[in-house]
Amino acid sequence: MAFGKGCHLHLIDGSAFIFRAFHALPPLTRKSDGLPIGAVAGFCNMLDRYVENNSGPDAATHVAVIFDKGSITFRNELFDAYKANRSEMPEDLRPQIPLTREATKAFNIACEEMQGWEADDIIATLSCRARDAGGRVTIVSSDKDLMQLVGDGVEMLDPMKNIRIDVDGVRQKFGVDPDRVVDVQALAGDSVDNVPGAPGIGIKTASQLIEEYGSLEELLDRAGEIKQPKRRQILLEHRAQIELSKRLVQLDCDTPLDFGLDDLEIRDADPEVLLDFLNRMEFRTLTRKIADRFDREPPALPEAAPQTGVPAAEAEAPIDHGAYEVVRDAVALQVWLDRIAAAGSVAVDTETTSLDEMQAELVGISLATEPGVACYVPLAHRAGGGDLFDTDALAEGQMPMERALEMLRPMLEDPAILKIGQNMKYDFKILARLGIEVAPIDDTMLLSYAQHGGLHGHGMDVLADRYLNHQCIPIKDLIGTGKLKVTFDRVTIDKAAPYAAEDADVTLRLWRLLKPRLHSARVTQVYETLERPLVPVLARMEMAGVKVDRDVLSRMSGAFAQKMAEFEADIHAKAGRPFNVGSPKQLGEILFDELGLPGGKKGKTGAYGTGADVLEDLATEHELPRLILDWRQISKLKSTYTDNLQTHINPETGRVHTSYSIAGANTGRLASSDPNLQNIPIRSEEGRRIREAFVAPEGRVLVALDYSQIELRILAHVAGIEELKQAFREGQDIHAITASQMFGVPLDEMTPDVRRQAKAINFGVIYGISGFGLARNLRIPREEAQAFIDTYFARFPGIRDYMDATVKFAKANDRVETLFGRRIHTPEINAKGPGAGFAKRAAINAPIQGTAADVIRRAMVRMEAAIAGIDARMLLQVHDELLFEVAEDQAERLMAVAREVMEGAHMPVVDLSVPLVVDAGQGTTWAQAH
Repeated sequence: MAFGKGCHLHLIDGSAFIFRAFHALPPLTRKSDGLPIGAVAGFCNMLDRYVENNSGPDAATHVAVIFDKGSITFRNELFDAYKANRSEMPEDLRPQIPLTREATKAFNIACEEMQGWEADDIIATLSCRARDAGGRVTIVSSDKDLMQLVGDGVEMLDPMKNIRIDVDGVRQKFGVDPDRVVDVQALAGDSVDNVPGAPGIGIKTASQLIEEYGSLEELLDRAGEIKQPKRRQILLEHRAQIELSKRLVQLDCDTPLDFGLDDLEIRDADPEVLLDFLNRMEFRTLTRKIADRFDREPPALPEAAPQTGVPAAEAEAPIDHGAYEVVRDAVALQVWLDRIAAAGSVAVDTETTSLDEMQAELVGISLATEPGVACYVPLAHRAGGGDLFDTDALAEGQMPMERALEMLRPMLEDPAILKIGQNMKYDFKILARLGIEVAPIDDTMLLSYAQHGGLHGHGMDVLADRYLNHQCIPIKDLIGTGKLKVTFDRVTIDKAAPYAAEDADVTLRLWRLLKPRLHSARVTQVYETLERPLVPVLARMEMAGVKVDRDVLSRMSGAFAQKMAEFEADIHAKAGRPFNVGSPKQLGEILFDELGLPGGKKGKTGAYGTGADVLEDLATEHELPRLILDWRQISKLKSTYTDNLQTHINPETGRVHTSYSIAGANTGRLASSDPNLQNIPIRSEEGRRIREAFVAPEGRVLVALDYSQIELRILAHVAGIEELKQAFREGQDIHAITASQMFGVPLDEMTPDVRRQAKAINFGVIYGISGFGLARNLRIPREEAQAFIDTYFARFPGIRDYMDATVKFAKANDRVETLFGRRIHTPEINAKGPGAGFAKRAAINAPIQGTAADVIRRAMVRMEAAIAGIDARMLLQVHDELLFEVAEDQAERLMAVAREVMEGAHMPVVDLSVPLVVDAGQGTTWAQAH
């Protein structure tokens, strides 16, 4: 049939089909040779459904699947950074790409691609030609770039949502007609394809400008007339960049095709060809389905061809410690390296002398290639043992450390071999200190965390017991406890080998079980973009550490001790007699027995409770509890920070090296330990002074970048609070706006006290604060505090709607989710009793706090590449803040680059309706920079 009036062309976006198939299914492998085929299986299923459903008035008469061929096109000649932000194709997808072309041909559907041109340009050219010939076109894709083609007989079909997109649909998306979509895109840019656009102008603003001026060209010609100074300056200064962006996003309707519309006519598949392909792929179910359709006997398939290629870990053979090998020489190690190269993956675990990665010494390495196939390579065990221990001599039967690392290094750094670990950050740092950068990696702890955050712990012992029904050898059986505890290098090799090899074996079994489940749990993106790539980033931060001035800490400790003494004198005077201020028992007796203050409750030991909550309530009744709280704060600052930090200064580096737990908090927030730098108080003057001890070396400065009110911004977005969103967009004082909205106070009459109350409510609401809690924070009557909260919810009802909807979702699904898809399980959400309220508050807060945590994780993952050309390094992450050390003359450049990364970290996955704003500062100390 010659293409013309009455014909209907379907153009299928092949790349979209492939990636949807890849992420929708667990990783499948072909039984006969282990070839990854998951994306091919999903792709074939989608093509088959398309063929089955191609009937009725909208049936295609012509069809083609259009693919991209290579990553370099004419657009790269216009702008060499075009699509430079695109991540590398997953390794297990790469070999499947040519098979999807073969699959298309096996279904006898036209398969088209052209070197130097994008699939979108081919689709654009075919659409224009078909429309000019009088036919209809349906573009099967959800790609927003293709929306500029809609209209005059061209529509889109979003296969993900099964909805058709016409001119009205384009207007809903872009705010303009399809012929002006390219103008909006040119202004807004595209972070995914690295199209620069106009800085600071998003889709909404761009569409408003194009609607007002009619076209991009008219807007740029009349940019000098725009009243807003900042917007006028952006358009005038970046005109060339905007015009280039339009050339990048404009689809080419004149692609020089070497085929015509008539070549795309629908053709029936050849049963022999199609069944042969499906049989070779070992698609058992689909092969039978197609054979039934053609009324044929299905070809013989391999017996019980598995759909995953990965046996269930529970069904694997029990762990046999006697089967593990001790590798003592280069010949034996080479056998293992050959085995690893053939397998393409290996579980790795290091044994060391300490849990402190910055001072621990490597003792041995264990490897595993299959369940039950594991070994231990001892490297630094000492001779003797027990009373006969000789600290200077190495035990016999070990490879020289240098030779072993020389052989292991190429494998550990080989990009074609996947290294699997449990808490891989530890092993990464141990090996990095020896000059080996392990990559690529997978981490079973993070695989579990991504899927089961909030359900259980993610340590190896917990996972082995839960998923493998196996109890690992306790480390205390080898190194002892208490005063008799020894370091691992003092454990004899015959005892160390089963323990160490078991670690690698268990890790491999867990990986084989947990990795395929990422897709079914729909958290592949969370793991691949937020968890796994963060491991080396954090490892390098921790190894860099931050310089701390011991003398400053020492002086602060002295000042704090003096301040405590002054408080103690006042406390004794108010109490009427001396007592041990640090004794809760003595304090309780004075408060409730001697002074007769209300609310005293005794615990099981017979002593009164004198926790912070009790003292906060009493602080409005008597000055003594307030003084005790002040004394405790100074005492904690002294013991936890100014005293303790001095003990954490590494003697070799002169710096403090904290350790971050990626899988510590259910919400995705990082936890800091040894020392904990997350909890340094910043609300009190004394707490802020602690940061004065964190200093930059000579010639360098510290730069701090901090998200401004990120959780409030996310709340405004998810709850749809237009007043708050508008205030954030316009850069207004959000707390003053809230106070004005709640209490009817004009902004020019706002008092600091009213603003402070609004600020307490703004932040309190995020954490589900009660009237009781707000009363304690503001030190006002509970009834007044509850009235504030009631007024807040009445003025912003969307917040209550969000809370109710979140709790409802949590109760139905036992989890909540962040905007990026992180799953935060809430197992206690349906519990009764005292814990029910806390569970509800945690569920309400988790999506907000979790989304904020996801944003800064994404920023950290992107940051290293962004600042690669700057003499700077990232040192710390504290809640919503990143701290850098940079050459003094490059600080401004760093701030500009880092701010851009942080403010755009949510894109393209989440398009927030409010801007993210980052505050930046620099100084020779952290206090000056913050």
